[in-house]
Amino acid sequence: MTGTPHEPPSPHDSPGAATPDNGPTLTREEFDTLFDAVRTWGRWSPQQADRGAWNRVTPDHVRRATALVRTGTTVPMALPWNTRPGPDNAKPALHYMSDLGDVEAPEPSCHKDFIAVDYHGKGVSHLDALSHIAYRGRLYDGHTAREVVDAGGARFGAVAALGPLVTKGVLLDMPVVLGTDWLEPGKAVHAEDVLAAEKALGVTIGDGDAVLLRSGHFRRRAELGAWNPDSASAGFHVDVMPLLAERGIALIGGDGDSDVRPSPVEGLHSPVHALALTAMGVPLLDNLDLEALSTACAEAGRYAFLLTVAPLNIPGGTGSPVNPVAVL
Repeated sequence: MTGTPHEPPSPHDSPGAATPDNGPTLTREEFDTLFDAVRTWGRWSPQQADRGAWNRVTPDHVRRATALVRTGTTVPMALPWNTRPGPDNAKPALHYMSDLGDVEAPEPSCHKDFIAVDYHGKGVSHLDALSHIAYRGRLYDGHTAREVVDAGGARFGAVAALGPLVTKGVLLDMPVVLGTDWLEPGKAVHAEDVLAAEKALGVTIGDGDAVLLRSGHFRRRAELGAWNPDSASAGFHVDVMPLLAERGIALIGGDGDSDVRPSPVEGLHSPVHALALTAMGVPLLDNLDLEALSTACAEAGRYAFLLTVAPLNIPGGTGSPVNPVAVL
C-alpha cells in the first residue's frame, strides 16, 4: 500500500460493501460468534464494571509505565477545537467570548469565553465511555441500554466512573511500518499487520496497555483536503480484536475512530466499537492527531511511552473531549 493520492471509496458505499482493502467481509452470524468469543462480561464486580478494562491498570502498571520516561518529552494529541463546518465536522464546536472586560466592575478587567460541543463525531478528539455503544440492546456487562441510559444520562458506564488513566502506550505507526505516507481511506489493518508492526517497531503489546493506531489520516488531510471519514477511513479490521483481547489491553485509540470504513460486517456500521466497548469493556480514543507523536517516536527510536488520559468529570456522560498526552 502506498501513499500515492487517489480517491477513497464513494460516500455512497454501504457498510459491509466489499472493497479491495477493507475485507474480508463477515456476516452478522460470524460477527456474533466473534462478539461472544471476546466478551468479558462478569469479569469484574458490579462496583468495578463501569471501568471495564481500565480495571486492568493497577498501581504496578503505572509504576512500570513511568520507567518509560527518559527524555521527558511531552506530546499532546488533541486536535484544535474545531468550530469550522466541513465534510468531517458536521457539528462544529462552539467558542465565543462572553466577556471582553466590560461587563464586570473594572480593575482588574476580566475576559471570559464559552465553549460547547457535540463531540461524538469526527471533528473533536474524545474518549468513548462504556455507555456510548450498545449491541443487541445491551451495554457492556449485559446492562439493558434502555434501562440505564435516558435523557438524564447514563447510570452505568458513564465517563465519570472511568477517572484518569496512566499506563503504557504503544503506537502502531503503520505508515512507518509500510514505508508510506499514509494508509488510504478504506484500508484495513489486520491481526497479522499488528504482529508485523510489533516486530518492526520493537514493541510488545501487553496487559493494561493502550494501543494507538496511526494511519496518517491527518497528514493525508493536510495534503489532500478533508473528506467524510464515515464513508471511508483506514482502521482496524475486526480480526484484530481477538489478538488485542488475548493481550489484555485497556484502551484503543487512533487518528480515526478505530473502525475501518466501509465496515466489513454486514449491516453493522461500527463493529470495532461494538467489540471494544460492548463486548470487551475497552474505552476508545477517537480523532487523535498522532503526527507529532510519530515524529517524536521516530526521533527517540522507540514506540512505547507513558500515556495519560484525563476525561472531564461528567456524571452520566457517554464520553468526553480529551487531550491525551504521551511522555517519552
